[in-house]
Amino acid sequence: MSGISVARFARGIMGLVALCGGAVAQTAEARGRSPGPVSELLVNAATGRVLFATLADAPHRPASLTKMMTLYLLFDALDEGRVSINAAVPVSRNAARQPASRLGLVAGTTLPLRTAIAAMAVHSANDVTVAVAELLGGTERDFANAMSLKARQLGMTRTRFANATGLTNAGNETTARDMATLAHALLRDHPREYAVFATRALTWRAHRYVNHDHLLGRVGGVDGIKTGYTLDAGYNIATSAKRGGTRVIAVVLGERSVQARDVRVANLVELGFTPFARPAPMRRRRGGF
Repeated sequence: MSGISVARFARGIMGLVALCGGAVAQTAEARGRSPGPVSELLVNAATGRVLFATLADAPHRPASLTKMMTLYLLFDALDEGRVSINAAVPVSRNAARQPASRLGLVAGTTLPLRTAIAAMAVHSANDVTVAVAELLGGTERDFANAMSLKARQLGMTRTRFANATGLTNAGNETTARDMATLAHALLRDHPREYAVFATRALTWRAHRYVNHDHLLGRVGGVDGIKTGYTLDAGYNIATSAKRGGTRVIAVVLGERSVQARDVRVANLVELGFTPFARPAPMRRRRGGF
């Protein structure tokens, strides 16, 4: 690990408060259900070669990794001129009542779109996410349908979305391979906007919100992307790191603790930059890894 050993990193994160990914509220459907075996995937972002994989196609709940797609579609809308970066995002009653993580928006008010983007990327704010989904899609349900359609277009064949936040819903499903495909699409299609994922903290109305991604500033080259947690999803992360001319994407889904997740993905990142790393014998699928 560049600048800090994996063991030291593990000791450091043990002391952090672990409310990660923002999608923490649970429905009765989730109670009593735990995530399945951990899935992980490491790929070279430039070549698409799989460097390491464990249960990469096993189904998982995405939790707040869902917001990667919400932001992807928002970035699309910005690039296509369907919404302005200077837009004010209206806050509906539905958006305002979303559970934590949240900014505590009040129904009937507005939020600058620039702030909304940072709030989703840094604090994983569910109230903000629903407000953006309603701005772009009219309703969150319609926006979720557009998210699932875009997933298929990107080659995410095992992913579907039932909401924009990743809060527990039986209709949310993905795989480590599909999340790596989405991470790659964000890097490829929205390189300018991608920079928001490296934001360390957001200040909103005198409150400072620190990024849930503990690898930022602790593992060399890491510049995002997203963490997530729900009871039935476990602890998820999709991350990317660049050193020199090499960029890797690593995904971990379904870990039992934030500490275990962070150490696992840190080890994956380090593996991606070892000179002896060899690609797994796997053919890249059309549109994905």
